[in-house]
Amino acid sequence: LRPNMTVLFAPSGITTEVKSVEMHHESLPEALPGDNVGFNIKNVSVKDIRRGYVASDVKNDPAKECESFTAQVIILNHPGQIGAGYSPVVDCHTAHVACKFAEILSKIDRRTGKEVEASPKFVKSGDACMAVLRPTKPMCVETF
Repeated sequence: LRPNMTVLFAPSGITTEVKSVEMHHESLPEALPGDNVGFNIKNVSVKDIRRGYVASDVKNDPAKECESFTAQVIILNHPGQIGAGYSPVVDCHTAHVACKFAEILSKIDRRTGKEVEASPKFVKSGDACMAVLRPTKPMCVETF
């Protein structure tokens, strides 16, 4: 992130120019991954930017909204069973969005990550699984 860089906020699609990048009220020439900074932008109100928005360079692989994503889920403490159609609230970075379990792909071992059962109907407390989640509102998720 540098001054005069054009950034896109996903998933809203707002684009704007960065006026300055600051750390503890001192201007910086650029911010690198892991830096905790504040930045000033042109012609965008604070009310237009929400929790969970991701700022990215418009010219170099900009962040996009996702339709669905595959997640490794570990059920720690939940009464009853979780199956396709269940919609818990998911915290992903600063986003706080309800996501629906579209499909449970496999039940996996919590420690090793090896598949225990392919496409189970449900999972319960203590289980870990790979599942396709579909956000109910626009959400930006990064791969790793």
